[in-house]
Amino acid sequence: MFKKVLIANRGEIACRIAATLQEMGITAVGVYSDPDRRAMHVRTCDEAYPLPGKTSAETYLRGEKFIELAKLHGVDAIHPGYGFLSENEDFAQACHDAGITFIGPAPSVIRDMGDKIIAKETFTKAGVPVVPGWSGDTAIGIDALKKESAKIGYPVLIKAAAGGGGKGMRVVQKETDLAVAIEAAQREAGAAFGDSRVFIEKYITNPRHVEIQIFGDSQGNAVHLFERECSVQRRHQKIIEESPSPALTPELRAKMGDAAVAAAKAIGYSNAGTVEFILDQSGNFYFLEVNTRLQVEHPVTEMVTHRDLVRAQLAVAAGEKLPFNQADLKQEGHAIECRIYAEDAARGFLPSIGTLERYIEPRGPGIRIDTGVSHGSEVSVYYDPMLAKLVCWARTRDEAIDKSIRALDRFVVMGVTTNIAFLRDVLSHPEFRAGNLHTHFLEQHAIATSPPGGVPSEALIAAAIAARLGRRAATPSQGFDVAAIGPWESAGPWRGP
Repeated sequence: MFKKVLIANRGEIACRIAATLQEMGITAVGVYSDPDRRAMHVRTCDEAYPLPGKTSAETYLRGEKFIELAKLHGVDAIHPGYGFLSENEDFAQACHDAGITFIGPAPSVIRDMGDKIIAKETFTKAGVPVVPGWSGDTAIGIDALKKESAKIGYPVLIKAAAGGGGKGMRVVQKETDLAVAIEAAQREAGAAFGDSRVFIEKYITNPRHVEIQIFGDSQGNAVHLFERECSVQRRHQKIIEESPSPALTPELRAKMGDAAVAAAKAIGYSNAGTVEFILDQSGNFYFLEVNTRLQVEHPVTEMVTHRDLVRAQLAVAAGEKLPFNQADLKQEGHAIECRIYAEDAARGFLPSIGTLERYIEPRGPGIRIDTGVSHGSEVSVYYDPMLAKLVCWARTRDEAIDKSIRALDRFVVMGVTTNIAFLRDVLSHPEFRAGNLHTHFLEQHAIATSPPGGVPSEALIAAAIAARLGRRAATPSQGFDVAAIGPWESAGPWRGP
């Protein structure tokens, strides 16, 4: 097993990886940019070294800097977390070339799965269901492309061959809009990914987004750790995830799990990954893409399977067999994850920048908080404004929803505006409670985006006093008791300017 691991990331995922490393007796090495000099992940890691600069391009995307630091400080392996360089095959290859273990799949797998056209062709041969579509050279001309689209049947979806996050993607409802949509998608894909290739596939109306957690090792073993429902999305970005999915029967769950394992074995997958599917209203599922890394939403899987996925990543990367087989894995209870962002729902979800004057996390059985912030943390313009992930586990889905709502009500953030009230309203919506989810859920249902109003002046005074007393009296080890704040808490998740 490794003695020292560098975490090529920041924020909550760096803190989460460090926790497992330290539990295993492995030295956790952190890195930080100029704005992150006082960040929580810097304090959490056993060692931390600077990456001079402010922007991601100057710091966390500089793979050669990580390798230099790793060599200089005797690091055995690098964990990329998610985002930044986690799915960069050149960085993974550079680690291998430097004799440093990259905690993830092989560079060739990252490359092939990053190309959606290659991925679809690979899994079609492996018998994994894929969305009907066309791929090839768009130089064949618009008339030929119209014929191919007509064979698929409108509406169709134009998608970028590389990248994701909704960039280079266009829905086309009728033939007359095809040419403009292809040109726009190619232009956007080229600007975002340096690759203007696109392909066409059938557009599935109101699908669910259901992903399967996979794990493989270098001995050819592969398993799945069941599904995560990720249909509640905003601009193609997930905001609430849960496991199990309310849509899956035991039979459908087994079929999707088997398909995901077949996909993993078809590419010789090693380490943690996710096979994403779309599920139509008739129960048909189709391959969407493979994420060759640990997902943001991995805690919901950990909560229902009682497995530490980071620990398993380290074991597999060190050459060990998977620490579990399929028969060992079971789902127990229900878990829901809410992503807490510093953003203003009333202003189009613009990021909210500032200092966390007050930050109090909810506590209780079955409540897990993955975060990279605390009192006094700065939310800067340079990085993603996610503050924390609230994960609640209970015996049933209804109980998990209720626990999540109560936890959101007790999640106190002052100094920046957050999406806490918005998340609460989503969870409280009757259609969410009924499990009637799809990727256009937020577009089709009216979810309040205005800030809560009517906060009594007494509550504001109490909050100000509590904040001042808390700064004087509370220590990092002692924290601050929510119940001691007084009547202002009953006003709901109020946030200061």
